[in-house]
Amino acid sequence: MKNIRICVFFLLGFLDSLLYAEKIRVIVKDRIEVSNDIPSGVSVSLAYNDSVLISLHQDVRFIRGVELEFTVPQTWLPHQGSMAFGLYADLDYTPSARTSEVEGTPVLFDPIPDKIQTIYQIPLRARHGLRGTPYLTLLKSPVQPESFPLLFKLTPIMKGWSREIETMRFQLNVKPIFSDEGALSVNVHRPEFLPNGSYTMLVDDQVVENPGEETLIKEGEHTLTLLSSDYRTENRRFVIERGKTLDLSITLHDLTPLIIFEAPALARIFIDNAPVTRTDAPLAVEPGIHDIRIQLSDYTIIKTATIEKGKTYRVAFIVDMHVSED
Repeated sequence: MKNIRICVFFLLGFLDSLLYAEKIRVIVKDRIEVSNDIPSGVSVSLAYNDSVLISLHQDVRFIRGVELEFTVPQTWLPHQGSMAFGLYADLDYTPSARTSEVEGTPVLFDPIPDKIQTIYQIPLRARHGLRGTPYLTLLKSPVQPESFPLLFKLTPIMKGWSREIETMRFQLNVKPIFSDEGALSVNVHRPEFLPNGSYTMLVDDQVVENPGEETLIKEGEHTLTLLSSDYRTENRRFVIERGKTLDLSITLHDLTPLIIFEAPALARIFIDNAPVTRTDAPLAVEPGIHDIRIQLSDYTIIKTATIEKGKTYRVAFIVDMHVSED
């Protein structure tokens, strides 16, 4: 029996090193889709000869890997060495629930270990940042999203096992491994009278090459700046959440200076001796030197201000009272 197991393990190691496609006879028990919407993953129960198809949601920007958690019943431990599980990519077609023969490239082929739970992590990109530990096995080579769906298959590898194995149920949980990124989408609105002006977008003082497209950014707090010789500079602070897209809408304004007045409702306001009609909106003025006068009953204050292009000014009329003790 010992020699048989040594031969079997040698054969498994040899198969694991193969890079060519092989034919597998399968019965697809279930289908699992890995997506952002189910972070805890999906679990299925498998019998000794079942298979499951693992597909990816079309949006995998925030997923850097897939984790397989395989759990055996307590009754399995006396039967170790009797079964293995295989994982296959680049299937020649997607098999149905009926018994069929499919061709795929082996990604993993291991005997079921002599422990209750086994975890594998499959990276989906070259720079995945995942690390193997004593508690999980990390596949050395990434499996590209275009190689999905993957086929996970349980396979008997010894003859004459106990019929108890045929009644066992094995649990497989498949879940996404998220990156520490989110996405920023910026919708910029230009003024109707200046629709073709240009601007430069910066995130954390770094130029964004394609501002019209979604930008992947590390989770956390960031700053956004829009610089332009045609519009006012716009600054925003924003927070990116892991695995989510933040939509920002920014309206650009021309470089005409603006003045915001803060004065009592009965106060009269003049700029260069011309009366100002009071509204809630900022007042647009020409750049240059202006005399600003505010009158409230018999009380008048006059200030001279240099107004610069592209800036906003706040003019506050303050009447103060000082109380002192002799």
